[in-house]
Amino acid sequence: MRILLLPLLLSACTPVDAVDEPIPERGSDKLCSADGLDAYVGREASQDLGAQMMEAAGAGTLRWVPTGGVMTMDYRPDRLNIFLDGQNRVEKVSCG
Repeated sequence: MRILLLPLLLSACTPVDAVDEPIPERGSDKLCSADGLDAYVGREASQDLGAQMMEAAGAGTLRWVPTGGVMTMDYRPDRLNIFLDGQNRVEKVSCG
């Protein structure tokens, strides 16, 4: 039985290849701007809301950040960060 579990356990240690998304440089057409997005604060998170907010911000990527969630500290000028409260509603918005 132990021999059968060994490949499964070893596969859990295999690194996963990250998808390399190019980060836009300043001056590109995909720079996020959170100006005017305060109007979305208090609304319930949904896929449609995320799409609307991305379009309004001019963002190329979106990151949902739930209450108590952990996020990387890398800076992406094209990314919209939507912070959610405990009721899954938009609490605040930032870019980066």
